[in-house]
Amino acid sequence: MTKISPEIEVEMQAEEVLQVSADVSFASNQFPKYKLGADNQIVEEPKEDNLGPSLKEVVEQETANLSEQHKRLSVRDLASKFDKNLAAAAKLSDEAKLREVASLEGHVLLKKLRDALESIRGRLAGRNKEDVEKAISMVEALAVKLTQKEGELIQEKFEVKKLASFLKQASEDAKKLVVQRIGEALEEEERNSPASKKQDVEELIEEVQEARRIKLLHQPSKVMDMDHELRALRTQIREKSIFSIKLQKELAISKREEENKSCLYVLEGSENLGSYLRIRPRSDKPPVLSKCSIHWYRLSSEGSWREVISGANKSIYAPEPFDVGRILQAEIVSNGQKFTVTTTGPIDTAAGLGSYVETLLRKSNADFNVVISQMNGQDHPSHSVHAFHVGKMRIKLCRGWITKARENYSLSMQLCGVRGDGNNAAKALFWQPRKGLSFVLTFESERERNAAIMLARKFALDCNVMLAGPDDQV
Repeated sequence: MTKISPEIEVEMQAEEVLQVSADVSFASNQFPKYKLGADNQIVEEPKEDNLGPSLKEVVEQETANLSEQHKRLSVRDLASKFDKNLAAAAKLSDEAKLREVASLEGHVLLKKLRDALESIRGRLAGRNKEDVEKAISMVEALAVKLTQKEGELIQEKFEVKKLASFLKQASEDAKKLVVQRIGEALEEEERNSPASKKQDVEELIEEVQEARRIKLLHQPSKVMDMDHELRALRTQIREKSIFSIKLQKELAISKREEENKSCLYVLEGSENLGSYLRIRPRSDKPPVLSKCSIHWYRLSSEGSWREVISGANKSIYAPEPFDVGRILQAEIVSNGQKFTVTTTGPIDTAAGLGSYVETLLRKSNADFNVVISQMNGQDHPSHSVHAFHVGKMRIKLCRGWITKARENYSLSMQLCGVRGDGNNAAKALFWQPRKGLSFVLTFESERERNAAIMLARKFALDCNVMLAGPDDQV
């Protein structure tokens, strides 16, 4: 160390200065400050501490900031959750009202079914009566189960209403708290720089959205669980209703069979499309059918309405496509006495007829071989084969180059199965191209006759025309 004195000047020999590498790191970027002490000793000044606040203070500040941010996050998340759960609870309450209506209809159906069974039981005896009593027991058991399910639904509805009121109150409280917290956060953010304020808000929104997404994926709420339970209950009630309707239909069929047994006449024949039904007396006691007045009717599958089939006044009737899914009934009147015979169930369609018609619909037209049996109500002398052409816009009847009739689909055109007597009724149809001209055409098979009727009605419907028989209600 060199001593320096202010009074004495000392000549120093020039010494060679060594070069300093550029990689040297100095502790400071300025000339050091010092003072001279006793005996001209250099005394360095105490260095200023520029390290800032201590580590403990920094940790406490960060902890306080994170705690405040967590409070804002939890309050907003809670408010959002309450709003969603409140909407779900309101939806469940509306569905519960609809279920009450469905349950009331179920009780009404069961009551009517039990009354019908009670009325039948008084008129039966033996094994049939026992079967009816078993059916009554089943209906009563079903009513008890339905009542129990209603009790459970009422209890769940009460819980849903209670939860909805709780969620509504909690949502209002959460909204108030959110408003308060937002106000405090805005005041705090106003003291900060605009750049940091925008960045914090964006980060807060992202964190809230991520928290909501994770919560919805991994933590389903109680309201969602109750929704699944209510769906299962609705499925069970629907199944019970279907079973009740099925039982009611079987009861109606049984009732019609009992009525037919007590009648002096019976219906013979297969109850499907492509066959014909014949009225036959059970014994020699009933009046001869040729001296009776006969009328055929169509009934709905539930038996709620009935319409007369115009022109069907013979002992034989061949169902047509318009009769599928409906019950047929014949009414015989003789000397003031009225007898009624009914099919045991609705008329079924013929096997394979639907696919055959679908194949024909892919073409622009279809031709069928027919024989003219009647023309304008008179028997036709010739039995030559004609072509019955069914197109998308018109129907044509011709033989070679000779055209008997050709008409576009119109309101005056009529087409239906033959409603007269004869064993060929299932193969014949009635066609009125226009007023004053009508034909009875016999096809080669029952399937072609029914396919021609269905095809013509489909093409006519595309032209906004309903093809049916005389006085049919369409």
